[in-house]
Amino acid sequence: MAFTLYSLLQASLLIINAVAVLHEERFLRHVGWGSDQGIGGFGEEPGIKAQLTNLIRSIRTVMRGKGTIFSTIIMMIMVIII
Repeated sequence: MAFTLYSLLQASLLIINAVAVLHEERFLRHVGWGSDQGIGGFGEEPGIKAQLTNLIRSIRTVMRGKGTIFSTIIMMIMVIII
C-alpha cells in the first residue's frame, strides 16, 4: 500500500470517526476522562486532560452528522476505485 494523500485522508477520517463514537458515560467516565473530571479554578490554565476531553467533546459535536456523510463518500470512492 502506497502512502498517498488519499490514504492519509482515509486514515484521518477513521481516527475522527473513532473519536466521534466514544461515549462519555460508557467509556470515558470509566477511565477518568468524564466531563466532571479535571475542572480547574478560574484563571488557571486547563491541563492536558481537560484540553483532550474538550477536543473529544468538540469532535463529537461537530462530526455528528458530517462524519456520516464523509464516511459514505469515502466508501463510495473505494467501491468505484476497487
